[in-house]
Amino acid sequence: MSGETFDDRDGLIWFNGDWVDWRDARVHVLTHGLHYGSCVFEGERMYSGKIFELRAHTERLLYSAKTLGFDIPYSADEIDAACMAACEKNGIVNGYIRPVAWRGSEMMGVSAQANTINLAVAAWDWPSYFSPELRKKGIRLETSKWRRPAPDSAPVHAKAAGLYMICTLSKHAAEANGCQDALMLDYRGYVAEATGANIFICFGDDKLHTPTPDCFLDGITRQTVIRLAKARGIEIVERHILPDELNDATEIFLTGSAAEVTPVGQIDNLTFTPGKITHWMIEDYENAVGKAPESAAAE
Repeated sequence: MSGETFDDRDGLIWFNGDWVDWRDARVHVLTHGLHYGSCVFEGERMYSGKIFELRAHTERLLYSAKTLGFDIPYSADEIDAACMAACEKNGIVNGYIRPVAWRGSEMMGVSAQANTINLAVAAWDWPSYFSPELRKKGIRLETSKWRRPAPDSAPVHAKAAGLYMICTLSKHAAEANGCQDALMLDYRGYVAEATGANIFICFGDDKLHTPTPDCFLDGITRQTVIRLAKARGIEIVERHILPDELNDATEIFLTGSAAEVTPVGQIDNLTFTPGKITHWMIEDYENAVGKAPESAAAE
């Protein structure tokens, strides 16, 4: 896949019920989803031929669309089938799946009640989001100047494209300073999440602390890790966490469909060492999803 761009590669994309050549899966420049952010999406992973938590992702896609005021014209069963078929058509056994729904181009303006609702599903090979070396020692984060918005100012519980604008700005700024991701605070100044992943923190008390998801996504991977931690007898503490509390943190890791379970080695000037709870969660998550060890997957 080296050297390929995402608009120029071999394969097929499911597009409104038809199979379209990858290079021909295009929309008009006046599409409402491009101009006004009326677009929702999902990020899913397939491991050993099975999409992890497929129905949960599909249900969230439908919920996100409804939150933005439109209904996707396909059932959950049809969307699930399209996701599986996209993997089969493209020969994906371990990879990433991207369903995306958006308002079309019949009306141009803020109002768009008459616009067609489109749905596409693409799937491609995609290894771990961060390199095995980074995942071993932990990635570097930089606190962003941008904050997650309040629930009364944006549809914060939808996986909506427009909400990721500040994530891109935050991640670009962090990468320019040699970091791999950014830590985002919420509108009150509490620790919220990374740009596309939830965060868990240990304070040396064999508990896992994680921000209350009251203004950002309660991620599907986050929910999985909480279940896995509880199965090990680890107490989960969901609460508002102030940035200054990170001074006392001993382990920090991120969770997400793309990030999976990724240790954090540094936030700004603070450093952390992945410990037993982080390693437990990495191991338990990989077992839960059926992921092969990275050394074996690379062979």
